Amino acid sequence: MPDAPEGFELPPHAYVPGVTPRHPEGWFDRVKASVTDDMAVPDLHKTAAWQAGRAYFDAGYYWECHEVLEAVWMRTPEGSQERDMTQALIQLANARLKITMQRPRAAWRLCNMVSGHLARCDATRRILGLEVSEVRQWVAQTRKALEKG
Repeated sequence: MPDAPEGFELPPHAYVPGVTPRHPEGWFDRVKASVTDDMAVPDLHKTAAWQAGRAYFDAGYYWECHEVLEAVWMRTPEGSQERDMTQALIQLANARLKITMQRPRAAWRLCNMVSGHLARCDATRRILGLEVSEVRQWVAQTRKALEKG
């Protein structure tokens, strides 16, 4: 499991609807509060919310990833590449959660949506610290997991 970004702790378990209990109300509030209205959109990847979302994704905390990245997504302008990248990561986390929940059709649909978001991103530059090709590899890994059943 990766180290938690400074100032917050990892949840005691990954929440899987219908399988594990939800986290206490307010568990993620401090992390989400790192996204403020005065932040420059290209710098949102420097927030604890983005860093936590990435750490949660890498550790298999997919619901938690979605929960904290939503604060970043809400700060991005509609139609921006930052919004597409954030939504791609949120939906990819959701696709992986759907695999855990044994809902492969939903996971396939979400992977297709992620590809659509990535198609609108400039593949020649980093967006919120991520390369489009890197996220495309994660989508391919997710699809491979779906094919294996």
